Amino acid sequence: MSVLQMLKDRSQSTCELCGSSSNLQQYTIPPSLNESVDTCVLVCDTCYNQIEKNTDMDPNHWRCLNDSMWSEHVAVQIMAWRMLQRLRGEGWPKDLLDMMYLDEDALALARATGEDKDESEKIIHRDVNGVLLENGDNVVLIKDLKVKGSSMVAKQGTAVRNIRVDHENANYIEGKVGGQQIVIITEYVKKN
Repeated sequence: MSVLQMLKDRSQSTCELCGSSSNLQQYTIPPSLNESVDTCVLVCDTCYNQIEKNTDMDPNHWRCLNDSMWSEHVAVQIMAWRMLQRLRGEGWPKDLLDMMYLDEDALALARATGEDKDESEKIIHRDVNGVLLENGDNVVLIKDLKVKGSSMVAKQGTAVRNIRVDHENANYIEGKVGGQQIVIITEYVKKN
Protein backbone atom coordinates (compact mmCIF):
# COMPACT_ATOMS: atom_id res chain seq x y z
CA MET A 1 0.00 0.00 0.00
CA SER A 2 1.36 3.45 -0.89
CA VAL A 3 2.11 6.10 1.74
CA LEU A 4 -0.60 8.31 0.21
CA GLN A 5 -3.19 5.57 0.58
CA MET A 6 -2.13 4.89 4.19
CA LEU A 7 -2.47 8.62 4.95
CA LYS A 8 -5.94 8.66 3.38
CA ASP A 9 -6.93 5.67 5.47
CA ARG A 10 -5.48 7.24 8.62
CA SER A 11 -7.27 10.55 8.09
CA GLN A 12 -10.45 9.19 6.51
CA SER A 13 -9.59 11.19 3.37
CA THR A 14 -9.56 14.61 5.05
CA CYS A 15 -6.81 17.17 5.51
CA GLU A 16 -5.07 16.28 8.77
CA LEU A 17 -4.66 19.95 9.62
CA CYS A 18 -7.92 21.67 8.65
CA GLY A 19 -10.35 18.82 7.91
CA SER A 20 -11.03 19.74 4.27
CA SER A 21 -11.76 16.85 1.92
CA SER A 22 -10.88 18.52 -1.39
CA ASN A 23 -7.59 18.50 -3.35
CA LEU A 24 -5.65 16.33 -0.90
CA GLN A 25 -1.96 15.55 -1.26
CA GLN A 26 0.86 13.98 0.67
CA TYR A 27 3.30 16.39 2.35
CA THR A 28 6.67 15.17 3.62
CA ILE A 29 7.72 17.10 6.71
CA PRO A 30 11.13 18.76 6.26
CA PRO A 31 13.92 17.90 6.85
CA SER A 32 12.75 14.29 6.30
CA LEU A 33 13.69 12.78 3.00
CA ASN A 34 12.05 9.41 3.64
CA GLU A 35 8.43 9.20 2.68
CA SER A 36 6.67 7.17 5.33
CA VAL A 37 3.43 7.46 7.22
CA ASP A 38 5.49 8.72 10.21
CA THR A 39 7.11 11.61 8.28
CA CYS A 40 4.16 12.69 6.12
CA VAL A 41 0.76 14.29 6.57
CA LEU A 42 -2.24 14.54 4.26
CA VAL A 43 -3.01 18.19 3.48
CA CYS A 44 -5.37 20.15 1.24
CA ASP A 45 -4.18 22.67 -1.37
CA THR A 46 -4.95 25.61 0.91
CA CYS A 47 -2.79 24.25 3.75
CA TYR A 48 -0.04 23.12 1.37
CA ASN A 49 0.29 26.48 -0.36
CA GLN A 50 0.48 28.34 2.94
CA ILE A 51 2.93 25.84 4.45
CA GLU A 52 5.19 26.19 1.40
CA LYS A 53 4.71 29.99 1.40
CA ASN A 54 3.25 29.95 -2.13
CA THR A 55 0.42 32.15 -0.88
CA ASP A 56 0.04 34.61 1.98
CA MET A 57 -0.84 33.22 5.39
CA ASP A 58 -4.52 33.42 6.33
CA PRO A 59 -4.48 33.35 10.16
CA ASN A 60 -8.19 32.54 10.33
CA HIS A 61 -7.71 29.40 8.23
CA TRP A 62 -5.28 28.08 10.85
CA ARG A 63 -7.74 28.29 13.75
CA CYS A 64 -8.33 24.65 12.84
CA LEU A 65 -5.06 23.86 14.64
CA ASN A 66 -7.00 24.10 17.90
CA ASP A 67 -8.25 20.60 17.02
CA SER A 68 -5.45 19.09 14.93
CA MET A 69 -2.73 19.87 17.50
CA TRP A 70 -4.27 17.09 19.64
CA SER A 71 -3.87 14.46 16.92
CA GLU A 72 -2.49 11.10 18.02
CA HIS A 73 -0.06 11.22 15.07
CA VAL A 74 3.28 12.91 15.81
CA ALA A 75 3.68 14.18 12.23
CA VAL A 76 0.41 16.11 12.53
CA GLN A 77 1.43 17.49 15.94
CA ILE A 78 4.75 18.69 14.50
CA MET A 79 3.06 20.51 11.60
CA ALA A 80 0.51 22.07 13.96
CA TRP A 81 3.36 23.29 16.22
CA ARG A 82 5.27 24.76 13.26
CA MET A 83 2.25 26.61 11.89
CA LEU A 84 1.37 27.95 15.34
CA GLN A 85 4.97 29.19 15.65
CA ARG A 86 4.68 31.03 12.31
CA LEU A 87 1.49 32.69 13.51
CA ARG A 88 2.56 33.45 17.09
CA GLY A 89 2.48 37.20 16.36
CA GLU A 90 -1.32 36.96 16.03
CA GLY A 91 -1.76 36.39 19.78
CA TRP A 92 -4.15 33.41 19.90
CA PRO A 93 -1.50 30.86 18.73
CA LYS A 94 0.59 31.58 21.86
CA ASP A 95 -2.22 30.22 24.04
CA LEU A 96 -2.38 27.03 21.98
CA LEU A 97 1.40 26.65 22.06
CA ASP A 98 1.34 26.96 25.86
CA MET A 99 -1.16 24.07 26.03
CA MET A 100 0.64 21.86 23.50
CA TYR A 101 3.00 19.07 24.51
CA LEU A 102 5.58 17.35 22.31
CA ASP A 103 8.07 14.80 23.64
CA GLU A 104 11.79 15.62 23.29
CA ASP A 105 12.29 13.83 19.96
CA ALA A 106 9.19 15.35 18.37
CA LEU A 107 10.09 18.83 19.65
CA ALA A 108 13.62 18.51 18.25
CA LEU A 109 12.18 17.58 14.85
CA ALA A 110 9.62 20.38 15.05
CA ARG A 111 12.40 22.90 15.74
CA ALA A 112 14.55 21.60 12.87
CA THR A 113 13.18 24.21 10.44
CA GLY A 114 13.63 27.15 12.81
CA GLU A 115 9.95 28.16 12.86
CA ASP A 116 10.32 29.09 16.53
CA LYS A 117 13.13 31.57 15.85
CA ASP A 118 12.82 35.24 15.04
CA GLU A 119 13.79 36.23 11.50
CA SER A 120 17.07 37.73 12.78
CA GLU A 121 18.07 34.37 14.33
CA LYS A 122 17.28 32.14 11.35
CA ILE A 123 20.03 30.69 9.22
CA ILE A 124 19.66 31.91 5.64
CA HIS A 125 20.87 29.85 2.69
CA ARG A 126 21.86 31.62 -0.52
CA ASP A 127 23.12 30.31 -3.86
CA VAL A 128 26.20 31.56 -5.72
CA ASN A 129 24.23 34.61 -6.92
CA GLY A 130 22.89 35.47 -3.49
CA VAL A 131 19.38 34.16 -4.22
CA LEU A 132 17.52 32.78 -1.20
CA LEU A 133 17.31 28.95 -1.06
CA GLU A 134 14.48 27.15 0.75
CA ASN A 135 13.30 23.57 1.19
CA GLY A 136 11.81 22.20 -2.00
CA ASP A 137 13.74 24.51 -4.36
CA ASN A 138 15.47 23.21 -7.48
CA VAL A 139 19.11 24.09 -8.13
CA VAL A 140 21.77 23.42 -10.76
CA LEU A 141 25.41 22.58 -10.01
CA ILE A 142 27.78 25.22 -11.40
CA LYS A 143 30.89 23.02 -11.29
CA ASP A 144 31.88 19.35 -11.15
CA LEU A 145 31.85 18.10 -7.56
CA LYS A 146 33.55 14.98 -6.18
CA VAL A 147 31.26 13.21 -3.75
CA LYS A 148 33.14 12.31 -0.58
CA GLY A 149 33.05 8.66 0.33
CA SER A 150 32.32 7.50 -3.21
CA SER A 151 33.84 7.50 -6.68
CA MET A 152 30.93 9.55 -8.01
CA VAL A 153 31.40 12.97 -9.58
CA ALA A 154 28.37 15.24 -9.74
CA LYS A 155 28.71 16.99 -13.09
CA GLN A 156 28.28 20.70 -13.76
CA GLY A 157 24.77 21.43 -15.02
CA THR A 158 23.17 18.60 -13.04
CA ALA A 159 19.74 19.57 -11.74
CA VAL A 160 19.07 18.83 -8.08
CA ARG A 161 15.36 18.86 -7.33
CA ASN A 162 13.54 19.31 -4.05
CA ILE A 163 16.54 20.31 -1.93
CA ARG A 164 16.53 20.39 1.86
CA VAL A 165 18.43 23.12 3.69
CA ASP A 166 20.66 22.33 6.67
CA HIS A 167 19.17 24.24 9.57
CA GLU A 168 22.48 24.33 11.44
CA ASN A 169 24.79 25.55 8.66
CA ALA A 170 23.99 28.22 6.05
CA ASN A 171 26.56 26.76 3.64
CA TYR A 172 25.01 23.29 3.26
CA ILE A 173 22.00 21.90 1.44
CA GLU A 174 21.03 18.28 0.74
CA GLY A 175 19.68 16.74 -2.42
CA LYS A 176 19.68 13.63 -4.58
CA VAL A 177 22.20 13.33 -7.40
CA GLY A 178 22.26 10.12 -9.38
CA GLY A 179 19.93 8.48 -6.86
CA GLN A 180 22.32 9.21 -3.99
CA GLN A 181 21.56 11.69 -1.20
CA ILE A 182 24.47 14.13 -0.86
CA VAL A 183 25.38 17.31 0.96
CA ILE A 184 26.23 20.22 -1.35
CA ILE A 185 27.92 23.52 -0.53
CA THR A 186 25.64 26.42 -1.48
CA GLU A 187 28.39 28.34 -3.33
CA TYR A 188 28.42 25.59 -5.99
CA VAL A 189 24.74 25.86 -6.95
CA LYS A 190 22.41 28.34 -8.55
CA LYS A 191 18.65 28.35 -8.13
CA ASN A 192 16.48 27.42 -11.13
